[in-house]
Amino acid sequence: MFKSKNSRYSLIMLAIIFWGTSFIATKTLLDELTPETIISLRLILGSMLLTILAFLTKNKFTVKLKSHVYIFVLALIAVFHLWIQVTGLKFTTASNTGWIIGTAPIFMAMLAAIFFKEKVKLLQAGGILIAMFGVLLLIGKGNFQSISLIENKGDLMVLASAFTWGVYSMVNKKISLSYSPLMTILYLFLMMAIIIIPFNVNENSVNSVIHLSAVGWISILFLGLLCSGVAYVIWAQALRDLESAKAGAFLYFEPIVTVAAAWFFLNESITVLMIVSGIIITIGVLLVNKEN
Repeated sequence: MFKSKNSRYSLIMLAIIFWGTSFIATKTLLDELTPETIISLRLILGSMLLTILAFLTKNKFTVKLKSHVYIFVLALIAVFHLWIQVTGLKFTTASNTGWIIGTAPIFMAMLAAIFFKEKVKLLQAGGILIAMFGVLLLIGKGNFQSISLIENKGDLMVLASAFTWGVYSMVNKKISLSYSPLMTILYLFLMMAIIIIPFNVNENSVNSVIHLSAVGWISILFLGLLCSGVAYVIWAQALRDLESAKAGAFLYFEPIVTVAAAWFFLNESITVLMIVSGIIITIGVLLVNKEN
């Protein structure tokens, strides 16, 4: 799919820009739709695009029961992950969300150590502590004693969603699926949609979609087609064509994209404390991901 190194990196960066900006689109939609409706529409649109791509690339739509059982488990985790993330975004800023979501590798390392007995080196342990210090600094705005479940519920829910992404990644790492990356994502989205759509079968949800503003439609189309469709395909292909470490390095740009987009589109303020906290978090995550 990617012919040159520069085109590969450009497309990966495009996916990161889509994902980084997704929090701004979601934050905008929360003024008109419930988290459940946002997720449902995003999955429906993403599934439609991926289905078209699957036909165009002549993928086989075979169903293998064992793989589908695994996908169902992943779908349950992924739906819960998205739900607490989007709900948390109602009560915090897109900027904070971008930085906090970046801590997912921390939880992946911790879960791997607990359940799969993978060794955590001293440098990685230090990285975990540094990243968590940065998160607490960000959430408490420099005052750790001010952190509470009520006042900071949005940030804490987003932090919980970073943990659930760690759970998703660990489960995904340990199972074996017999589908191509494109078909795996398509089946996952369809299963997630089946799980969450029943929570939207009510008059309020239907009316909110019918009366969605132009900005709302632009936002949901961006989330469904570009963030859930195009970006996932780019990422799946990138992981196939490039080393995981090289592709994964681009994820460090995602919070920066989010902060810049939140400042530009939502007029969220960029404070020195936020930048310092973000740098501390990034340093911690870098140390956790350092192999040697």
